[in-house]
Amino acid sequence: MTTETLVPRSVRTPPAPPLLGGPGLFTVLLGAALPLVDFFIVNVALPTIGTDLHAGEAVLELVVAGYGVAYAVLLVLGGRLGDLFGRRRLFLGGMAAFGLTSLACGLAPGAWSLVAARVAQGASAAAMLPQVLATIQAATSGPRRARAMGLYGATAGLSMVAGQILGGVLVAADVAGTGWRSVFLVNVPVVVVGLVLAARAVPETRSERPEPIDAPGTVLLAASLLALLVPLTEGRAAGWPLWTWLSLAAFPGLAAAFYAVERRADRRGRTPLVPPSLFALTSLRRGLVMIVPFSVGFSGFMFVVAVALQRGAGLGPVPAGLALAPMAVAFFLVSLAGPRLVARFGTRVVTAGGIVQAVGLALIVLAALRDWPHLGLAPLLPGAAVAGAGQSMQLPILFRIILSEVPAARAGVGGGVMVTAQQSSLALGVATLGTLFLSLVPRLGMRDALVAALLVQLLGVALTVGLSLRLPRTVG
Repeated sequence: MTTETLVPRSVRTPPAPPLLGGPGLFTVLLGAALPLVDFFIVNVALPTIGTDLHAGEAVLELVVAGYGVAYAVLLVLGGRLGDLFGRRRLFLGGMAAFGLTSLACGLAPGAWSLVAARVAQGASAAAMLPQVLATIQAATSGPRRARAMGLYGATAGLSMVAGQILGGVLVAADVAGTGWRSVFLVNVPVVVVGLVLAARAVPETRSERPEPIDAPGTVLLAASLLALLVPLTEGRAAGWPLWTWLSLAAFPGLAAAFYAVERRADRRGRTPLVPPSLFALTSLRRGLVMIVPFSVGFSGFMFVVAVALQRGAGLGPVPAGLALAPMAVAFFLVSLAGPRLVARFGTRVVTAGGIVQAVGLALIVLAALRDWPHLGLAPLLPGAAVAGAGQSMQLPILFRIILSEVPAARAGVGGGVMVTAQQSSLALGVATLGTLFLSLVPRLGMRDALVAALLVQLLGVALTVGLSLRLPRTVG
């Protein structure tokens, strides 16, 4: 008779949840970095892509928007599929697909084939990224989870800045004559390494009670996001045709229908795609409200600065990308101190970060007014460094706040909702702040249009500072 048979089945302890070790955490963070790098890496490559593929401005915007919209629309579904079929399995499949679609982007023979490959690349990213947060939530706890979430937030912020810098370097380096294609081809070896590491180091997790796919919710969420994001990203370049206004007019009705369908499913005890009951969590609700203006301002800033430095200040891809290097360095260094700051001061670190970011933006405005058109690394260094420090005091902590109360069984859904809000806002930032900037250039000139766009972003930062005062004082 074995020892196991002497223990009553009713009192046996459940198996311990899988643990995410150091190599596994590195691997999932690598998976988190890839989609965000690729959202921004094309900004400084667009002029070269347009020349090489004879693409107009509207098609070039689709190269950015096609990826961003597909990514945003499918993120929550990707989280649900991970809960259902296994997060490691979806992570591996999504990463493999991301590598293949990156290869397709790098080999695209024409502009429209590049747009199609970018849409597929965005869909692949949507399958991979929600599994990162869900795996961290399900396979870590306590201080280990806090550290992992802090590193996730630092990785996300650093990736968004580093993507633009890396894009400039790769285009200028013209590796083996590949030119702009290298910004996509560089993903392929990274994905191969990631797949090898993930197969060995990432534990398999899934929801204990997975729910079937919410087909009506999925369709209505996709329709709502498409109705909002597509006309905003394509409207200006296309001359605001009738379909853009009809699409925007349809958005409120589609969003209301989505909410009604999800609420009815939630009340009947099913798990909808985005459970309205999830928003009863104060930390999630208030954190998401802050993620929107922060991400809109972040992506809008990166797009506007890339265009202004290349078209207005006459910088090449490398100087235009490296002009933001101080922002990346400051973000990384200050984010290392984030967990200690939060432990001591709580979420007031987010408020302080917004104020610091505002000071950095004001310094960039002063540099533009004083040094234009000689705007490069040296004039931008103080403002970019201060703004990067302020951003790093907000984004990683907001991620921790949003997911702090989400139960492990809903980790995929919670992560998908958070990243959907972030990604939709990133796409919205390029569409709104970018459209404002490009619309003002013919009337005001490049410098004053840049200043005006930065002042609008300052208003958004002021909004995030005000909203931060409503966050829970401590982070779980």
